[in-house]
Amino acid sequence: MTTARASAALAEPVDPVGRGWTAALALANGAVWVGWFGPLQILLAAQAKDFAPGAGMPKETLLAWVTGAGAVVSLLANPLFGALSDRTTARRGRRTPWIVAGTAGGALSLLLLAGAGGPWTMTAGWCLVQLTLNAAFAAVTAAVPDRVPRLQRGRVGGWLGAAQILGVVGGTGLATLAGGTRAGYTACAVFTVAGVLPYVLRYADLPLARADRPAWSWRGFLAGFRLSPRRHPDLAWAWLTRFLINLGNSLVLLYLLYYLRDRLHRADPEQGVLVLTAVNGVTLMATVLAGGIWSDRVGRRKPFVVWSGVLMAVATAALAGWQTWPGAIVASAVLGVGFGVFTSVDFALMTDVLPTALDRGKDLGMINIANALPQVAAPALAAPVVTHLGGYRVLYLVAALTGLGGAVLVGRIRGVE
Repeated sequence: MTTARASAALAEPVDPVGRGWTAALALANGAVWVGWFGPLQILLAAQAKDFAPGAGMPKETLLAWVTGAGAVVSLLANPLFGALSDRTTARRGRRTPWIVAGTAGGALSLLLLAGAGGPWTMTAGWCLVQLTLNAAFAAVTAAVPDRVPRLQRGRVGGWLGAAQILGVVGGTGLATLAGGTRAGYTACAVFTVAGVLPYVLRYADLPLARADRPAWSWRGFLAGFRLSPRRHPDLAWAWLTRFLINLGNSLVLLYLLYYLRDRLHRADPEQGVLVLTAVNGVTLMATVLAGGIWSDRVGRRKPFVVWSGVLMAVATAALAGWQTWPGAIVASAVLGVGFGVFTSVDFALMTDVLPTALDRGKDLGMINIANALPQVAAPALAAPVVTHLGGYRVLYLVAALTGLGGAVLVGRIRGVE
């Protein structure tokens, strides 16, 4: 291993990445999201409905407990595996070993979840899925600041965002069309593995020299997870922005199946979820790449994040006031437009405020808590609102105000245009 090659792992990238590398990384990212959202959109809700009578609680409450427990695991796993990948000195690089191990573990965990016989095994299986797939996801996202120059990150973030929504749609489609809960989990597991293979087999990662790895100590390792808002205010404000906008989105998605069944009285709510997800995906795909490329060209990030958050808040508020099937379709389409721009540009914004090259994986893992923490907070907020404090109308108003708060706070980030 040469010194130049080793130092490249910690250098600020300057050479543009090619289309093949971007496509392979995007496919790997989408495959991880298939493993997450097939269960989240369809399969976990179906299992909660089956297991709720024996558990002595409503299906909404059981689903909230299961998804909340998994989200807690995700909160810890993403920064942990990001930090471990930062310190990895394998010949295959810092990130690839964790992508491989996390994907294999995620597929096996999905198969375990397919055989769950009750609430406890369902919860354990979902926690294992979150643990393992977060290892892969942390390494996939860290590859971007490792390899992509700053003025190409909006474009690459757009491709990753497109793959993410295709993963959500693909996972939902596999879960719906596979022919049962067990078959749905199996299909998601197979696709997750297949989608990651092109990247890990074709593209080499940048290895880290042992001399560049910090000396190990538990105290130093754990201390690295404390990110001071005073020392890094832009990172703190960017984190809060992502958290609030994702929380608003999570409040919309969590009970979508039950909303269609119990509020709109759809005869086939599972098919309804697939339709709404597809509509959302089409409009998201129409803006996610364009938003990222546009922000690269003008060299600015914040205005895109602000206005995408405002648009999402407006669409969510429309769900509260227009509770019909056509209203749900229109809201899904508008949410897709806003979330498409937000997904690509906010990702580029996050990579622009990372403090150090040595801790890219850990710091992105801390930022990704803003994706996972809403999965904990959303059930805690949504369950009492739906069951005791006004139902779905109030829930969607709360979601709209939450996302709007995130959009407003983008203005507090000073170090990025």
